[in-house]
Amino acid sequence: MQIFVKCESEGSVPEWALVELQGLIQMKEEKRNGPTVVGDLHYFNRSRHPVLVLGHHVLNGKEVKLEQAMAVMEKVNEEDKVSYRVKAIVKKKLLFKSRPKPIISNVSERV
Repeated sequence: MQIFVKCESEGSVPEWALVELQGLIQMKEEKRNGPTVVGDLHYFNRSRHPVLVLGHHVLNGKEVKLEQAMAVMEKVNEEDKVSYRVKAIVKKKLLFKSRPKPIISNVSERV
């Protein structure tokens, strides 16, 4: 079996990162028809420090280089043959393994 892979010049293929979470994300029931927003990812280039905000919680992570790069491929159906196109390259992951910290603001004094 032959698999045809199309890859543009290396500069045109974007570099993506994997997001690895330790644990389970539970969400309220929402429409499953399209993409779902899970949280906000803030990335500080200066210190290579990613921060993920999920609801009322903050997760601090770190950037880790993968041992082997991975390719994200897209299947392309042409007239009589099937080929694959390299959509992105994954060389690093953002690892969030610490416990989430709650975001607390404006606590009432009458508690």
